[in-house]
Amino acid sequence: QVQLVESGGGLVQPGGSLRLSCAASGSIFSINAMGWYRQAPGKQRELVATITSYGSTNYADSVKGRFTISRDNAKNTVYLQMNSLKPEETAVYYCNAQIIRYGFRSYNDYWGQGTQVTVSS
Repeated sequence: QVQLVESGGGLVQPGGSLRLSCAASGSIFSINAMGWYRQAPGKQRELVATITSYGSTNYADSVKGRFTISRDNAKNTVYLQMNSLKPEETAVYYCNAQIIRYGFRSYNDYWGQGTQVTVSS
């Protein structure tokens, strides 16, 4: 089994910062890309940022220059530093990872349970 556990969400004022973490654990042979997505009430889940195992990153246009994704491959952990947060970025933030489990040959997508980020004064 594989688990992704997120942490770091919470309530922050507009313009504030938060740092999300997501640790993958279990029967993991290899992790390819890891990323963060978010889903606001009544909206579809959307990409926030991704990072490959080599450190290549991709960001949604709306967060470029304010959010930074990083990862620690030794800890199977991905981070999202969020600065200058806006009220419209209130959402549940989900961690995603492409993982090959021991005994398997292909990557599968795994998701965390989500962490709530609320940006409000």
